[in-house]
Amino acid sequence: MQMRRTAGGTVRDRIDAADQAIMARLSAESSPMLDRFLPTLSRSADFFVLWIGIAAALAASNDERARRAAVRGLAGMVVASTASNVLAKGLVRRPRPAGEVAPDRRPGRTPVTTSFPSGHAAAAAAFATGVGLEMSALAVPVGALAAAVGVARVVNGVHYPSDIAGGWAVGVCVGMLTLCWRPLGRSGPAATSAA
Repeated sequence: MQMRRTAGGTVRDRIDAADQAIMARLSAESSPMLDRFLPTLSRSADFFVLWIGIAAALAASNDERARRAAVRGLAGMVVASTASNVLAKGLVRRPRPAGEVAPDRRPGRTPVTTSFPSGHAAAAAAFATGVGLEMSALAVPVGALAAAVGVARVVNGVHYPSDIAGGWAVGVCVGMLTLCWRPLGRSGPAATSAA
């Protein structure tokens, strides 16, 4: 595939340069947020633990919308993770970042897959989209948590920023596609009388 050339090189060259600049800046900075909170948040999203925990809390409530949100979020998460980690990474095969980050920032386990797109970001965005579709009150807090997980993967040094953007795009698309197989639930008297 031919990349379009611009005055500063190909589009890919410009994205790579921006990725490197952002990662270098983050590596040089130090704060409790960058050094402790974000790496811990990233580890909590390994193996979907964070999202499964939120889904379990939603499903345990007596609110039918919360249960639907949990199901839609989990379904989207599984599909987005598979699309990213199995399909897209197999096609793109972008190497992981080689830059050094502080040991405390590194993830608990070293990823063995390629870099683009981020499976963590895709799963997070799909979960947040699914939950937000069913419960608009949770769209902002769960969406912010999903965004923070993506940023944490860059802070950890295991993804480029463009990997995160790609993962978010996959996740949001998959989250929206859940509307094809399961329309949004209705609440209120009309939904009760239809049951």
